[in-house]
Amino acid sequence: MLSLVGNALAAISFVASAQTIRIANQGDATSMDPHSFNESMQLSITGNVYEGLVGRNKDLSLTPALATRWTQPTPNVWRFELRKGVQFHDGTPFTADDVVFSFQRASGDGSDMKSYTNDVKEVRKVNDFVVDLETKAPFPILPDVISLLYIMSKKWCEANQATKPVDRRKGIENAASFRANGTGPYRLRERQPNVKTSFSRNGAYWGAIEGNVTDVVFTPIANDPTRVAALLSGEIDVMEPVPVQDVARVNASANARTVTGPELRTIFLGMDQKRDELLYASVKGKNPFKDKRVRQAFYQAIDSEGIKRVVMRGASNPTALMVGPGINGFFPELDKRLPFDTEAAKKLMAEAGYPGGFEVTMNCPNDRYVNDGEICQAVAANLSRIGVRVTLQAETKGTYFPKILRRDTSFYLLGWTPSTYDAHNALNALMRCVDDKGSGQFNLGSYCNPKVDELTLKIQSETDKAKRNAMIKAAFELHAADIGHLPLHQQALAWGVSKKVALVQLADNFMPFKWMSVQK
Repeated sequence: MLSLVGNALAAISFVASAQTIRIANQGDATSMDPHSFNESMQLSITGNVYEGLVGRNKDLSLTPALATRWTQPTPNVWRFELRKGVQFHDGTPFTADDVVFSFQRASGDGSDMKSYTNDVKEVRKVNDFVVDLETKAPFPILPDVISLLYIMSKKWCEANQATKPVDRRKGIENAASFRANGTGPYRLRERQPNVKTSFSRNGAYWGAIEGNVTDVVFTPIANDPTRVAALLSGEIDVMEPVPVQDVARVNASANARTVTGPELRTIFLGMDQKRDELLYASVKGKNPFKDKRVRQAFYQAIDSEGIKRVVMRGASNPTALMVGPGINGFFPELDKRLPFDTEAAKKLMAEAGYPGGFEVTMNCPNDRYVNDGEICQAVAANLSRIGVRVTLQAETKGTYFPKILRRDTSFYLLGWTPSTYDAHNALNALMRCVDDKGSGQFNLGSYCNPKVDELTLKIQSETDKAKRNAMIKAAFELHAADIGHLPLHQQALAWGVSKKVALVQLADNFMPFKWMSVQK
C-alpha cells in the first residue's frame, strides 16, 4: 500500500509549505478549457482560474463577480455593468469585448455549454464596461443560468488559436486544454493531464482571497484505498470522495476528518429512445426502449433501497425525481418511486414481447460518482432477474464522457447537479427534446415529449412563482408518467480533510481554493 501511495504521489515533487494545499480526487478534469465540458468537477477546478459575470456566495446565493450590477430594462434584455480595473493573468485588461467573445464561443461548435446560451438571442456591447444580453423571451432567471459561463480573454484566444472550444466528443484539443488565462484568484501554473495540475495565488486579483493558500497541487488518485492512505499519512490534505466504507476510519484517525453533507446531484439511468434499432443490444429491427413497458420493467426491477443499503452504505437517498431537495421545484409529494417488484417487471417484459429478456450494453464511469462502478454492477444484477443480460462497460470518465456525449450508447448512467439550483436547468438540459441550439444537450437518450417542452419554455419566462411551480410540477408528472429516465438517488458528500485545513463545503460539490486555509 505504501508503494502504491508513493507511485500515485510521485508527481508532487516539492515539500509543502504551510500555504500549500494538496488535493486529490478519484478523477481528473478533462481539460482546462472552461467551455469544453459541462461537468461540475471540471467547472469547479476551472472556476478557480476563470470567472463569470455572476458568482456564488458560500450559501450559493448570487453575488457580483465580473459584473458589479445587473438590471432588466425591458422584459427581454438584461444589462450587465462590468467591473473596471480587472486584468487577465497575462495583464490584458478585461472589457466588454471579452464578454461578447466568450458568449459567442460558448454557444458555438464544440461547446458543451450551449444549454446556458440557447435562449440568448444576442449579446451586445454598449460600451467598454456595459453589455446587454437579449433573450428570445422573458428570462427572469438568466443571472442564475450564466453563473458558470466563464469569461475568457478574446486577445489570448485569438493569439493562441483557441477561439473555438475544445471538442471532447471528437477528441479535438487546442491551447486552452493545457494553458489558461483567466481573471480568477488562482493562476494555472502547470498542467499534466491525469498526473498533476498545480495553481498559484493571483497576487493581482481584484477581489478578496479569504484563505492563506498560496499554492495548490491537484492529483488524481483513482484507487480508493490509495487515496485514503494518502490522506491518513499526510501525503495529501484534502480528498474526495471518501469511500462510504472508510468514513468511520477517517474520522477515527489522528490526522484527518470527514466533512459530510447533502449533495444536490441526482444519479440516474438513461436509455436510447430515438434510434429504430439499438446500437448495442441483441434485439434487431426495433428498439425495446421505445416501449414504455420495457422502461417501466427496468425501473421496477432495480432495488434502489438495496443499492442504498449495500453499495452506498446508507449514504444515498433513493429518488423518483430528476432533482432533489434543495433545488427550487422539488416536490416531496412527487418523490415516490414505483415499487421494486421483480414479478411485475417480468410481466411487463412479457407483455412487451420480451419474455426471455434481451442483451444490452450499459455504459458507466468508474471514477466520477460515489461508487459508480458498483452501482452499475448492482443494476446489472437486478436486471438479470428479469432476463436482461447486461454487458457492463465501465471505464474512466476521460473516455466515458466523450463516448456518451456523442450519443454512442444504448443505456448509460449519469449524474446531474442543476447549476442554477432550479428545476428549469434539469428540464432544459436533460428532458427537453434535443435540437442543435443546445436544448436537451444532455438528454443523451433523446427522450421527447412536446408537452414537456412547452411547459419548459413557459417556466423559463414565468415570473409568478406559484404559476411557475405549478408548471414545473406538471412537467415532472409528465416525465414520470412517460418513464423518461430511471432516477436512482441523490448521493451524499464526503470529503476527507486534514485537521490542519479549514474550508467551505458547498452542496454543489464545488471546491473554491480562495476559501481554504492551512494552519501554520
